[in-house]
Amino acid sequence: MPRTGSARRSTPAVRPAAPVEVRPEVRLDDVSKAIIEHLQNDGRQSYATIAKAVGLSEAAVRQRVQRLLEAEVMQIVAVTDPLQVGFRRQAMIGIRVDGDLISVGDALTQMSEVSYVVTTAGSFDLLAEVVCEDDEQLLDLLTKHIRVLPGVQSTETFVYLKLNKQHYNWGTR
Repeated sequence: MPRTGSARRSTPAVRPAAPVEVRPEVRLDDVSKAIIEHLQNDGRQSYATIAKAVGLSEAAVRQRVQRLLEAEVMQIVAVTDPLQVGFRRQAMIGIRVDGDLISVGDALTQMSEVSYVVTTAGSFDLLAEVVCEDDEQLLDLLTKHIRVLPGVQSTETFVYLKLNKQHYNWGTR
């Protein structure tokens, strides 16, 4: 049975894979889309339950889920509320880069505190979401690891005061 979760925190969830490089687009048929949507809405559903809903055998659903995972169309992860598992500080860091965005983005992805990195168009070149044990760890991350990266021109840190919404059930197109 797939161990994924609904939109509730501290339960597993299906999250889209973070793009590391440009990949060819994977064509999804209606059945694969339906499987993804079932897992997004309730990731704890068994393959048998999904199979019944989409009109396939349990084995066929299991194979499709495996192919979707291997193609990095989706990930199966446990999404937690960081405050409930010992982390006291979350933040989004806007980063302006002078030079090679790719090397800075790659360096950020290697940092264990960084959970999310995107290259953007706008006032920041990169956005990095971080989860830290406390403000001291956040300060250390900023001053000794992020701001010293070659090409980093400036950073702006947005400390999270409250997590208002975190859902991963946007469906497919």
